[in-house]
Amino acid sequence: MNNTPYKPALLPKMYCGVFGHNFKVSKKVTYHVSEYTCSHCKKQLTTSSNGALIELTPKFKEINNILERIHTSRKNRNSNSEILIENL
Repeated sequence: MNNTPYKPALLPKMYCGVFGHNFKVSKKVTYHVSEYTCSHCKKQLTTSSNGALIELTPKFKEINNILERIHTSRKNRNSNSEILIENL
């Protein structure tokens, strides 16, 4: 009798193959760019420069981290300048 090891990743992949992925926002990078993760098979996608969903590779993960850092610093700088204007 052949005992094959149970592969837990097979069932989620089969589920997504039959019913489709169930993507949830896992990280909000900017107002227009987000990272998504499938709740079943853990596949990750991100928003490309033209708005399409593409697979999240290490290159795009690094781009998103830099983009988030720039976005956060600009947002903080704008909120600080608004506070200074209100105090005048």
